[in-house]
Amino acid sequence: MELILVSGRSGSGKSTALRQLEDEGFFAIDNLPVSLLPELMRDREQRFAVNFRGVAVCIDARNAKVELDAVPEAIAALPTDVHTRVLYLDADEDTLVRRFSETRRRHPLTESAVSLREALNREQTLLGPLAAAAALTLDTRSMTIYELRDVIRQRLVGAESDGMVILIQSFGFKRGIPGDADLIFDLRMLPNPHWEESLREKTGLDQEVASYLESHGVTEQLFADISGFIERWVPAYQESSRSYLTVAVGCTGGQHRSVYMASRLHQYLMGIGLASQLRHRELR
Repeated sequence: MELILVSGRSGSGKSTALRQLEDEGFFAIDNLPVSLLPELMRDREQRFAVNFRGVAVCIDARNAKVELDAVPEAIAALPTDVHTRVLYLDADEDTLVRRFSETRRRHPLTESAVSLREALNREQTLLGPLAAAAALTLDTRSMTIYELRDVIRQRLVGAESDGMVILIQSFGFKRGIPGDADLIFDLRMLPNPHWEESLREKTGLDQEVASYLESHGVTEQLFADISGFIERWVPAYQESSRSYLTVAVGCTGGQHRSVYMASRLHQYLMGIGLASQLRHRELR
């Protein structure tokens, strides 16, 4: 049985993630006290009348501090046949404040003497045990609801490997660096197809763009360096019991160079037997 714990600061997208997991066949529970987790999973056959794909539980700052501090103990007390993963969502403070302003909802930790920003800071401290236990941390600041649902589907539901899964993600620096990236490579030294009029409206998925980039020796040198670095150090990441590794490759707009390189790296890693996923952040 799979158990996914969803957590994160208020406004980071927890409700969207939980709804997506429910749509994917998980029994979804919002705001369960941490101390009830072991009992819930021990008695799951009696509690769940339908054969669900797994259980997804949202645990956040609505829990008491003593409950949140007990997260490691609660996970350790789960039945041995329960495979547990923690998904932690977050965003920068300005984004969270803006989202609260748009929805006009009340933060669970605010009161007359506590501002929203102070509540967000307190929440970050309270959720420290869950953040530390996270197998996957997502920065949702630049994600729409639909993009977040796609990422949940791809990275959590679609991950079939028992080992570490590597996400290769292309992005554009003009929209900011992905906050959840473990490794970031800057490709802006490569020749830019944007300045070739015949290539401007194409992307790194088009053969014409690939041929243009490959006609410059620096492209092959950079690919060899990045792929060699990943291949060399993946075993060390695997030995640290990581479930996910996010490698972000960026260019100016995220349309040409980064898309080409991400696609090529993804194909290379799959070819040498590593579990790899591919995401182009700026392509719609």
